Amino acid sequence: MKHACILMAAGILVFAMICSGCSSAPQPPPATPVPTTETVTPTQLPVVTTATPEPIRTLPSEQQVDLQLSKDRTYSDIILHYNGGKGLIFVQKIMMRVTRSDGTSEEQYMREGKKPQQGDEIVIRGTRGSDRCEVYVTSAGTTYKVKDESLIVGGAY
Repeated sequence: MKHACILMAAGILVFAMICSGCSSAPQPPPATPVPTTETVTPTQLPVVTTATPEPIRTLPSEQQVDLQLSKDRTYSDIILHYNGGKGLIFVQKIMMRVTRSDGTSEEQYMREGKKPQQGDEIVIRGTRGSDRCEVYVTSAGTTYKVKDESLIVGGAY
């Protein structure tokens, strides 16, 4: 009888375990969501450089001067000749910038940045292609872009 009581107690214990769910294989713990860090990469817009030249500004009428721009057929030199004018006394500096068709550029001041005199000129080596020439005049303390031309051998466009 003792064995019967022990077997019965064991049976009840097994039955209780089955009912409580303890007989199944252990379940893995529920997965906890791993926090994700979203990396935000700022989008940079491409830099668009336009060949929009700054506008040409006309000198005031009392400060007008005569500048002749040409390109030599033989050597492709770009020549800026200063003929004076009624604004001669106001002119402080004249600068020419040439951007060659090969992408290189050069700028020079007439008389090395000193007050130009009638008959002065700037000569910069160009190419056989189309070279861009910009001319700036500083007159009465203000700098004016007075010319912006593309030059080819034999003439201006």
